[in-house]
Amino acid sequence: MLLHTPAASSSVPIATAAAASSSTSQESCHRLFASVSSSVFSASPSPVLRRFLNTQQLSLGVGQQHLRIAHHPVCPMATAVVSKSALISETPAWNSLKNHLGHINKTHLRDLLKDKDRCEGMIKEYDGVVVDFSRQRVTHETLEKLLALAKEAKLKEKIESMFNGEHINKTEGRAVLHVALRAPRYEQISCDGKNVVPDVWEVLDKIKDFTDRVRNGTWVGVTGKPLTDVVAIGIGGSFLGPLFVHTALQTEPGTAKSSKGRRLRFLSNVDPVDVACALNGLEQETTLVVVVSKTFTTAETMLNARTLRAWITSALGSEAVSKHMIAVSTNLKLVKEFGIDPANAFAFWDWVGGRYSVCSAVGAVPLALQYGFETVQKFLEGAWSIDKHYHNAPLEENLPVLLGLLTVWNVSFHGCSAMAILPYCQALQKLAPHIQQVSMESNGKGVSIDGETLPYEAGEIDFGEPGTNGQHSFYQLIHQGRVVPCDFIGIIKSQQSVYLKGEIVSNHDELMCNFFAQADALAYGKTREELRAEGVPDYLIPHKTFTGNRPSLSMLLPTLDAYTTGQLLSIYEHRVATMGFIWGINSFDQWGVELGKSLATRVRTQMNAARTKGEPVQGFNYSTTTLLNRYLKGKTQLLYPEPHDVFPSDIIPGTDNIVPTEKVEQ
Repeated sequence: MLLHTPAASSSVPIATAAAASSSTSQESCHRLFASVSSSVFSASPSPVLRRFLNTQQLSLGVGQQHLRIAHHPVCPMATAVVSKSALISETPAWNSLKNHLGHINKTHLRDLLKDKDRCEGMIKEYDGVVVDFSRQRVTHETLEKLLALAKEAKLKEKIESMFNGEHINKTEGRAVLHVALRAPRYEQISCDGKNVVPDVWEVLDKIKDFTDRVRNGTWVGVTGKPLTDVVAIGIGGSFLGPLFVHTALQTEPGTAKSSKGRRLRFLSNVDPVDVACALNGLEQETTLVVVVSKTFTTAETMLNARTLRAWITSALGSEAVSKHMIAVSTNLKLVKEFGIDPANAFAFWDWVGGRYSVCSAVGAVPLALQYGFETVQKFLEGAWSIDKHYHNAPLEENLPVLLGLLTVWNVSFHGCSAMAILPYCQALQKLAPHIQQVSMESNGKGVSIDGETLPYEAGEIDFGEPGTNGQHSFYQLIHQGRVVPCDFIGIIKSQQSVYLKGEIVSNHDELMCNFFAQADALAYGKTREELRAEGVPDYLIPHKTFTGNRPSLSMLLPTLDAYTTGQLLSIYEHRVATMGFIWGINSFDQWGVELGKSLATRVRTQMNAARTKGEPVQGFNYSTTTLLNRYLKGKTQLLYPEPHDVFPSDIIPGTDNIVPTEKVEQ
């Protein structure tokens, strides 16, 4: 019998391969490697060949154009290569769910919600967090099949690998250990044979010491005034995560009291409007700038850092940088060259991804400056509470696991391409933008972790808005248009209380009435028969009919404080990881963000040549050339007798830094 690859001219005798795979000699192993690899280089292996090789712990690295051999007992070449895993869609558990979908499509949530036992089994609670997923289009049988899929995907083993510090981010060769950032001092979490928890706490202790000194007035600015205002410069995860936590805490009575007299701003965009907003009302002598960049080379962040350095030195002189600017970075050489004292740089590690970095110095420094380190510690404790639950709880009781499995069910089987995050709490207004990055940058992948094109849908579009604002924005679509699974998040005890005499309910009760009603409205809908019974004219019935059967889940938190904010963050982080583990993708790299940035370098070079030397635009396609010329036509040429720093004139008063009107940058 022969194993044949269509694109190759030669075939491999199965007897030869089998003999080599069972032989104890290195010579046989080399013969196998040579004979099989010669037949399949630059070719896709046939299904027959792939099946045989899989049974012999062998597989073919088609994308890398080489044969991969995993854990072969006699082949020394095996040490440098890694085996491929079968796609999850090729497993019996996946096919069982596909077959089960037909049964679910014959059901309706209005009927499923009549089953009390079913509903009771789909309400889970851990450490004060209640999650009700009874309005998902699932039965107990569905859940059993999803848990079987998790077992097939080796979910428990993958979670264990993450907590053990294994390099599960294979494309970058890194561990994924953001859980270590919130581990108590006594915990042991290792990476490459070293317990990293002491390193984490060394940085946390340094953060506490520095932020305490700033807050109590021991550390002051160059003129001797206290530094009461902070501008944190960062982009992506260095901005969205800290902003989410800051927004969640600024109206909580305890943290509001601890931040009295202080201001925290974020600067992420290179748009000068963002600079103007960040600096509005601030004075240089009371402002501390935190520059967040692991490598200290991120283009947008470093341009903004240079902008704020110029703003500070324009009023206070160059010696002010060491007192008014600090860094969150590991590149101490560039930090020092920038003018920041390396002693005032706070480290984080390669095993911390940007979108998972809010629990590192990235978030801890600005948040501790604003609210005090005790608040940050409570936030970390809340996240660790869910970390332990995710690591240790059985899959059938594990909140992030169950939520991740339900998302896989909705995306890959029901074809739902989006999910709405709907917190009925204004303080959570920045949750959806943060989770948007955590989810879409993590799971927005089209290939498996082994580089194979996915034959199924993975990833989802995440968006959201606090209730009840969203009800008057996009709920029309989720009720009568596309099917969009929804996360409703409610708070039992509001951060603020308003109750007016004569009103039926308090303001917060009114908000929560909508929280409870919307989930049921999506589930039950409204039938034609119900509309006719209400006397609705026939011509309006199609327009007022709600199909219902639209999935959602409801989450209740006891209150919104630093601890529960940490819990909420961790639930979503691990939910996203679960989805990626099931889909068999790498949720911890982000190569998709690189191409546009590299192309922008070409545009930047051309922009400079056009605006400073008057050179024509060239080297681009017709469309880009046309738009660039149109843009440049509306700009002034940057030709000054001497260079000047230009700031928004309404933010920085005076004329010293303002270029004459006819030359002002637009």
